[in-house]
Amino acid sequence: MKTIALVAALGLAGGVISGCTGDATPKGTITLAEPASPFVAFNVWIEAGSQNDPVGKEGLAFLTAQLLSDGSTQQDSYQAIIEKLYPMAAGYGASVDKEMTTLRGVVHKDNLEAYYGLFRNALLSPAFNQDDFDRVKAQLLNYDERGRRFNRDEELSKELLYWMAYQGTPYAHPVEGYVESVRDITLQDVKDFYARYYTRDNVVVGLGGGYPEGFVQRVRTDVDALPAGKVETVAAPQPAMPQGVKVLIVEKETDASAISLGFPIPLLRSDADFTDMALVNSWFGEHRSSFSHLYNVIRERRGMNYGDYSYIEAFPRGYTTQERPVNYARRSNLFEIWIRPISGTGPDDLHDRTLFATRAAWHELKDLVDNGLPPDQVERTRLYLHNFSVTYGSTVSRRLAYKVDDAFYGLPDPGYLASIRPGLAKLTPESVKAAIDRNLQADNMWVVFVTSDAEALKAKLLSGEPTFIRYAGQQPAELLAQDTAIANFPIPVKAEDITIMPIGEVFEKGS
Repeated sequence: MKTIALVAALGLAGGVISGCTGDATPKGTITLAEPASPFVAFNVWIEAGSQNDPVGKEGLAFLTAQLLSDGSTQQDSYQAIIEKLYPMAAGYGASVDKEMTTLRGVVHKDNLEAYYGLFRNALLSPAFNQDDFDRVKAQLLNYDERGRRFNRDEELSKELLYWMAYQGTPYAHPVEGYVESVRDITLQDVKDFYARYYTRDNVVVGLGGGYPEGFVQRVRTDVDALPAGKVETVAAPQPAMPQGVKVLIVEKETDASAISLGFPIPLLRSDADFTDMALVNSWFGEHRSSFSHLYNVIRERRGMNYGDYSYIEAFPRGYTTQERPVNYARRSNLFEIWIRPISGTGPDDLHDRTLFATRAAWHELKDLVDNGLPPDQVERTRLYLHNFSVTYGSTVSRRLAYKVDDAFYGLPDPGYLASIRPGLAKLTPESVKAAIDRNLQADNMWVVFVTSDAEALKAKLLSGEPTFIRYAGQQPAELLAQDTAIANFPIPVKAEDITIMPIGEVFEKGS
């Protein structure tokens, strides 16, 4: 059940958040009653995340939440909790992102009483044992020192893109912290963070499914036993738009390159442009979708790699899922292109292919910015999303999580999921082009490469020379003409705007 996500603190926990049919919804509670469901879903939102990490203790929000989900309580040891959950075929997990922490779980209603006792104790009476802390901290350090650097380069490139774009803001550091900052976190730090942010005024209770009458009030009453305490709101981050092209090349011994590029956009799910931009993004680079334009240009037509995607909202750990992530709500977003991975027959071929793929994605973005979407593509994508969007709320847990995100963004009932199809029906080619004009551009870009022989890639970038790819067989003249335009697409970067970083220095310590 482990996931890691975050959401922005907008002071909603103190308000009445409804969505319930039946009993009045208690203050600070989100409900999604589905009486026919055999399941009960929990989604407890703590209005804090990695943006609340103290300087020098980055990773503290994550470590605190993991100790709740993977630690003992005052009533049971961690091993005893696992043994009790096993026959229920249930579990619970903590999710931490920039602005949001959630404790989530789901259980068949036949096991609700036994399950709720364990879930409640994890949230309200953690033991904070030293042994648990040492174990969870060691796991996190292992990830920071090894897993993050040497396991999934594509995910690393995405993390580094955010690090570049959000320098000087609470979004800059990764949720899991830096190596040195995690080393410095103590059990007392965790206890202090819990005391400060896990208060009844800062916790929103989310319940969905076939819960019994009176259960919502019971859970809210239990949570209200936490001490009172308002948390000061962290100002929304103001990421810098790069002036021109800024490149980070991470030097690593590898046979493939990971690529991420993007820039800040003034778009939130609550904005009027969001449905239009969701359609644009779905056409351009829908995650893991053969429908999307980038996927067809780079993978299908040219057979270059596994995937080529774009995003208008944060999409961490995209390697794990095709489903859109939930409970990663943020008050600031990037437009992001993710290319994973690009391989070659040798260093020179690898860099040619790396830059060709980058140029291909950038070339298509510029065409989109300059020309918009033809009416037939707007209609084609509208139909696709009309059908595909029904999968977003495929389970009661996901539907409840979307309602929590609705509360974060201040979206009224019936919420985002119910608004998708009506919003798609209203948009026009003109409204889509206007949304593109307000949110996208192709001149200023943060770019990250994780690859071998960084100096050679830097030299190739600065040369401005075209970078072609080689095919095993003969290709159509039309495709080769397109390749020529792509291979010559300019990436106007200066030497002083390219940074090379050894893999061993990546996220070692804060700047």
